[in-house]
Amino acid sequence: MATVHLLHAGYAGDRVASSIVLVRDGDALIVADPGMVARRSLILDPLAALGVATDAVTHVFLSHHHPDHTVNIALFPNAEVVDFWARYRDDLWLDHDGDGYALSPNARLWLTPGHTEEDASLIVEAEDGVYAMTHLWWRGDRTPEIDPLAWDQAALERGRARVLTAADVVIPGHGEPFRVR
Repeated sequence: MATVHLLHAGYAGDRVASSIVLVRDGDALIVADPGMVARRSLILDPLAALGVATDAVTHVFLSHHHPDHTVNIALFPNAEVVDFWARYRDDLWLDHDGDGYALSPNARLWLTPGHTEEDASLIVEAEDGVYAMTHLWWRGDRTPEIDPLAWDQAALERGRARVLTAADVVIPGHGEPFRVR
């Protein structure tokens, strides 16, 4: 069964950085949204404390393509990058199955447009519950209720409802996790 480790709780305001997560699932080491942070040590130190070298990371999951979620992809030179559309390894563009694509035995990509047309969420069945890494919410207090940058607020609301039926814990795009149940 998988484990989920919050490496960095993101923030949004005058300064912005995404929430960054490590998922361990069998042979898979998945980093979700390695975006902008004030110092790369905010990613590298927690990884090192967990005994994970950057070149050992097998996947980087991107919830969407805003810079605050993508800037540090190059820290993981051996990782396959997975987004809403495809997988990328070195200079290869590889298809995936779309909604429900399995990155590992217990980690699946869900298409959850709303914040952007190209949003996806990472749903992980972990030892201590089901986690959703998603930008359907910005912060752990579930604000803002109306996403000021939403491509489609109605689609975002449908994604929220879907995630809330499955997840025990949500790690939002820019903040501390919140428990659903």
